[in-house]
Amino acid sequence: MKIFDIWDTQEVKVEDPGLKRYIVLNSRLVPKSRGRERERFAKAKVNLIERLINKLQVPGHRGKKHKIQTKSTGKFDTRAKNVINAFKIIEKKTKQNPIAILVKAIENAAYTDETTTIEYGGARYLQAVDTSPLRRLNTCLRNLVHGAYDKAFKKKINISQALATEILAAYEKDKSKSFALAKKIEMERQADAAR
Repeated sequence: MKIFDIWDTQEVKVEDPGLKRYIVLNSRLVPKSRGRERERFAKAKVNLIERLINKLQVPGHRGKKHKIQTKSTGKFDTRAKNVINAFKIIEKKTKQNPIAILVKAIENAAYTDETTTIEYGGARYLQAVDTSPLRRLNTCLRNLVHGAYDKAFKKKINISQALATEILAAYEKDKSKSFALAKKIEMERQADAAR
């Protein structure tokens, strides 16, 4: 069985050993679990495409602020069509399986180091820490979606084209076009400075 009855996931290989366990590519016609994975770390078992669609449904959250307001909350079918259209654009441009390109883009844009705040003696210090593989995947998907919405919000380009552009830029390691890759470089630079 293929995802959306179009793309095969059997040929997709995850090269990053940390992300291999968390990038789930089980074949389903429609990747929708309907909230069955509600336990603490159960989202590690959810299909990668479903997680991308779920991130597209909550686009505006930047920390505690809600910067972009769109009518996308709860519209799974609409966001699934956006992902299908983005994958078709990627397939047309590269002549490759778009799911393999998404996996490679995630491997390129997922940062491995970040900083946390430690309070010691009344003062706060930044401390560099390693990022867990599940958090690497979550933040990478979130940054891909944020980059796509930044390109599409109040612009002539639609979200499918913006998502395809963001995924391709992360795949090609083009930090001038990819928000997720720029965020990765920024976070790893901060972590190096905090060592």
